[in-house]
Amino acid sequence: MDIDGRQIHLNCEGRGTPLVVLEAGADTSGAALWEPVQKQVAQFTRVCSYDRAGIMWSDPAKGRRDSLAIAEDLHKVLRAANERPPYVLVGASMGGPYVMTFTKRYGEEVAGMVLVDASHPEQTARLAQATGEPESDPIPFAFRALAAIAWTGLPRLVLPDAEVPELPSRTAEAITAYQPTSLAAAFAEAAVFEDSLREAGTLRTLGNLPLVVLSRGKPWSAFSEFEQTASGLTREQFNRAETAWASMQAEEAGWSSNSTHRVLEDSSHVIQLERPDAIIAAIKEVVEKVTHGDVSP
Repeated sequence: MDIDGRQIHLNCEGRGTPLVVLEAGADTSGAALWEPVQKQVAQFTRVCSYDRAGIMWSDPAKGRRDSLAIAEDLHKVLRAANERPPYVLVGASMGGPYVMTFTKRYGEEVAGMVLVDASHPEQTARLAQATGEPESDPIPFAFRALAAIAWTGLPRLVLPDAEVPELPSRTAEAITAYQPTSLAAAFAEAAVFEDSLREAGTLRTLGNLPLVVLSRGKPWSAFSEFEQTASGLTREQFNRAETAWASMQAEEAGWSSNSTHRVLEDSSHVIQLERPDAIIAAIKEVVEKVTHGDVSP
């Protein structure tokens, strides 16, 4: 789809309203990770996923790649494709702040939201305080540090050869093939990571907007000895970090008076791959509330 002379890869399936829009997290896989979710959601409503500028099949963009630029791009590409609101926005990880920024700018078009272990505006400082580790610069924080923390499930998504057994081999091969170019775009987003969090944090009241928050809950004992060692955290630090994360997730659920919060004890951060059924159920719940006008006063 062409916007401002750039091609943005947009994939829409299914029929119906509201339109579900899937926003990926801060890695190099783009819309590909939504594959297990999108096919099923398309059975009960229309759903679109896309690759942000420079990720996978989308052309790169000039200038800052902060949440404001990303929200504007998404709005333009949906309009260019004649995809109309109301939208149910689904944001995973850093996709959470991106959909919050979109809602701040285009709130009249947003009818519901699902946050999938979404980043919190204050997560950098609060996780650093919890673990006793110093805050990192944006790029190391978003990539080098996360790649070293095996318990998030992110390492396999940022390594040179993507290992994603939950996806078809052709999809994993495409992720690997596009990583050299996708990394540049991902680092451009990471360079303004904190700015994007701050911008998203200016909206923390969604009124009675239907909201489901899904959070990871896999305990330390569920990870292998290798993953525990590779995380760079002691068990005590891990537990403190997870307590801080759980607190922030609960806060996110409190942003709407019409929310549901589910902690998935059998999933780490990449819920799209480990528990796609939970995301599908959450989306269906929000879509049904929007369709039937089931909102709290």
